Amino acid sequence: MKFDDLSRYPLKLKQNRVRRPFVGGNLLDEWQGKKNSEDGNMPEEWVSSTIEARNTSYIPNEGLSRVEIYTGEIIFLRDIIASDPVSFLGEKHVAKHGDNISVLVKILDSYSRLMIQVHPDNAFAKKVFNSDFGKTEAWYIIGGRKVNGDDPYVLLGFKPGITREKWKRLFEKQDIKGMEDALHKFTVKPGDIFFVEGGVPHAVGTGCFLMEIQEPTDFTIRTEKTSPIGLPISELQMHQNAGFDKMFDCFHYNGFTREEVLGKWHITHQVVKDESGSKLSWIISPQYTTYFSIMGIETVKSFTTPRAQTFSSVVVISGKGRLLWDGGELAINQSDELFLPVGIGDINWESCGGQKLVAVRCFPPAGTAAGIT
Repeated sequence: MKFDDLSRYPLKLKQNRVRRPFVGGNLLDEWQGKKNSEDGNMPEEWVSSTIEARNTSYIPNEGLSRVEIYTGEIIFLRDIIASDPVSFLGEKHVAKHGDNISVLVKILDSYSRLMIQVHPDNAFAKKVFNSDFGKTEAWYIIGGRKVNGDDPYVLLGFKPGITREKWKRLFEKQDIKGMEDALHKFTVKPGDIFFVEGGVPHAVGTGCFLMEIQEPTDFTIRTEKTSPIGLPISELQMHQNAGFDKMFDCFHYNGFTREEVLGKWHITHQVVKDESGSKLSWIISPQYTTYFSIMGIETVKSFTTPRAQTFSSVVVISGKGRLLWDGGELAINQSDELFLPVGIGDINWESCGGQKLVAVRCFPPAGTAAGIT
């Protein structure tokens, strides 16, 4: 099936909640405007996803983003892109990555702490999982809540002195407090940004409402045999078929002080333009990393961004408004998700109803917007 004409328009994505082995989702429900919001086992929303989730019990197509097209038919974004990758992704991207969009965006809300974990870097992913992608990621905190009196927090990076032998011994003893204490703990607030390299141990703590941008895989190595909410964790969920010994090779045993971790992986916004009620900024710039980038857009009136050199994904964080481009317009509201094909030109972001429109635009590897530095 051909979808050529769709490459000229923003594609509005259906909501795409995914099961995970932790509890959360209440703030995500509220943000998405759901009635009777509650915490449960679907605490993540996957945006512009062309990969399936890796869960113990398999549900076909879980994690794949869908689009309702003009005929009323609901089609997987993956299939739309595969019909003509160059029209949707661009020649340069397809020449390097084929029809793989090479990036995945998630919105995550944690009531319980996520398990202590690590994701593979590219070398480990290729050697052990035969994947061209690891799972380097970044977190952009957009909200949060106290849980049992504790402020939202994350765990990130080994403290000095943690060796492979010490870490494996903590795992074998299932000394959870020891594992937590081996990592640095940081209280987080809206606007905080953390970069999480493949190989670096980490865990999203309780009470975090965040956006995650990452390489497009679901490889997660976990070191807890029982989750913080008491669920038994299968061997597959722990080592992802790498085996218990090999999984410890996934960790980078480089210890850092607290100050070194913040200096290395805590990122500051880079404001590009701030004028007449509108602000454009790099949340994560393409100069910081080649894996992905995130542009922040805020306006109480209207603001135009130039044609991008590649495709992108948009999430409306708050407010409502319209997108206008050469060929049409689209009403947008809080929690809306869009896939913008490469062929779309300049975009005017217009706020409506006197509210500030806040959106983020996520780009693939080496992706950026013309005229924005």
